Amino acid sequence: MRKLPPLSLYIHIPWCVQKCPYCDFNSHALKGDVPHQEYVQHLLADLDADLHLTSGREVSTIFIGGGTPSLLSSEAMQMLLDGVRARLPLSATAEITMEANPGAVEADRFSGYQRAGINRISIGVQSFSAQKLERLGRIHGPEEAKRAAQLATDLNLRSFNLDLMHGLPDQSLEEALDDLRQAIALNPPHLSWYQLTIEPNTLFASRPPKLPDDDALWDIFEQGDRLLTAAGYVQYETSAYAKPGYRCEHNLNYWRFGDYLGIGCGAHGKLTQNDGRIIRTTKTRHPRGFMAGKYLDRQQEVSDSDKPFEFFMNRFRLLEAAPRAEYPLYTGLDECSIRPQIDRALSEGYLTETAESWQVTEKGKLFLNSLLELFLAEEETP
Repeated sequence: MRKLPPLSLYIHIPWCVQKCPYCDFNSHALKGDVPHQEYVQHLLADLDADLHLTSGREVSTIFIGGGTPSLLSSEAMQMLLDGVRARLPLSATAEITMEANPGAVEADRFSGYQRAGINRISIGVQSFSAQKLERLGRIHGPEEAKRAAQLATDLNLRSFNLDLMHGLPDQSLEEALDDLRQAIALNPPHLSWYQLTIEPNTLFASRPPKLPDDDALWDIFEQGDRLLTAAGYVQYETSAYAKPGYRCEHNLNYWRFGDYLGIGCGAHGKLTQNDGRIIRTTKTRHPRGFMAGKYLDRQQEVSDSDKPFEFFMNRFRLLEAAPRAEYPLYTGLDECSIRPQIDRALSEGYLTETAESWQVTEKGKLFLNSLLELFLAEEETP
């Protein structure tokens, strides 16, 4: 039997208190109460339907995202994770992350999440400026964000992450750096620090705010990166920084082209089969359809011509070198299938190569889209 990639599990909780104007995730403003038990029962039924795609592999990480998963009661979370453990072999050292909104954080409930098995929390802070939070449509204020981080510290979890955005509407360099300083002062083991982008089909797309220009964004990134490095954080992915030993294992599995099962409204999955096929699944987006028992929206096989782009689109987001042995292992293709594109990337100065690995250069990071375009299926290499 072939060696299959590591397996993760993603679980989507679709509800939030209100929809943020920049958000293009599959989230739905809550009308009435969360159907805690009923939704968990549907999640587990969805999981049952996909078990045959996992080849009996052990799950090494779980990520519960949303929406706002912290709207789910701790009793429902216990029922969910007990149900997962009854259906899948779960690693004894599994990282189990849950996203949380600081405006939906209660100490008793969080202790309950921890008892259910949550050992890592990702807190959506976004900014410590009350004015900026209001502009972003967030339901929390700066003090609630700090309280949530303190609670995560006091729980003595394996780790916690703060999500922080930069390049916000009318944001100055000093405002962006002040957000970062306040986040660093809370001493999170992990910081996701990413630039606000205007996504299609969002409120900001229909009424675009004034964002900092490219020069201002570069200054924010350059000085912010220096602040983070001086505070002991190491950048390991385009938007992720961690103290040594605290990288997000779940996200690392995504970027390394590992496998993941996706359950819940709009969740995506990628599952390699013993015969080498890679199956992608997409679940029904709207809670109404999902909770009517129609879980699967689409299932498709990734073509051999698409595998190189999909592999490198993920792998080259990471700052670590990409082991050459993983390309044939995770795609089922021989390295000679992409040799012309690799040679072109080397000649353009986007990559360096050793007998063991490929490494994206500083130029390659700056021109990542140009590097990735070399691997698109329709690319004709001269």
